[in-house]
Amino acid sequence: MISTETLDLRVDNSVLYATLDAPPLNLIGPELVRDLVNLVLYLESHDDISVVLFRSASSEFFSAHVDMYRASELGAEVSRLEPGAPLGELYRRISALNQVSIAAITGRVRGAGSEFVLACDMRFAGEHAMFGQPEIGLGAVPGAGALQHLTRLMGRGRALEALIGAEDFPADLAAQYGWINRVLPEDELPAFTSALAHRIARFPTAGIADAKRRVNALTLPDPDALHEDSQLFLAGLGRPETKARMQQLFAAGMQTDGALEAGFGAGLDDLAPSRL
Repeated sequence: MISTETLDLRVDNSVLYATLDAPPLNLIGPELVRDLVNLVLYLESHDDISVVLFRSASSEFFSAHVDMYRASELGAEVSRLEPGAPLGELYRRISALNQVSIAAITGRVRGAGSEFVLACDMRFAGEHAMFGQPEIGLGAVPGAGALQHLTRLMGRGRALEALIGAEDFPADLAAQYGWINRVLPEDELPAFTSALAHRIARFPTAGIADAKRRVNALTLPDPDALHEDSQLFLAGLGRPETKARMQQLFAAGMQTDGALEAGFGAGLDDLAPSRL
């Protein structure tokens, strides 16, 4: 098994448990992206693993969002998969694995963290989990797959509500809209997702891979679409009004384990209205 800094890995009967452990917020930063790239490369060449079960070591944050201080460093890590590839390409490669990927979500998952779990084949959440795509509240669009996945999962109207409204969605509403498969009591989530993973791991791997390939052909976005979303995200970050709103959020405690990250959607309400 590979060595990783931000993922705790263990294998049990063809199920790989991958626990995100980059406290306090599990930000999508260069170390976590590097470890995910290494994991994808490992899985693409190892057919002894049937299922990957992603979990979080934190009960408060599955993954808050991208590390905005170090977002420019992610490209060098993702480019190990394909030169010039955006973050969405890493996530697409997770979706395209022969292995089944399951996300067991506790706490808050927003932005690029939400896009990570959207790339997984299945998503199950504890009853206190919270979901959000706050990017448009800052002045950019999600750049790593949320535009593509949420529209396919929710339909046009609900996707626009989630994306443009930029509010936090509690787990029960996220399930109702199709963001996740289902909600479970917090104390039942680990056992349920583990049992499902081991059930799938007992099935023939060729059948799993064939089913994923056909479903992916119908549902996954084209790589060019993900690249365009990434370019729009980067262009949005460069706008003066976005930079001004980011400064307000950092001043209010973004990327610290405080009230803003606990209620990011509500925090967007407190930003000064854009005049540009």
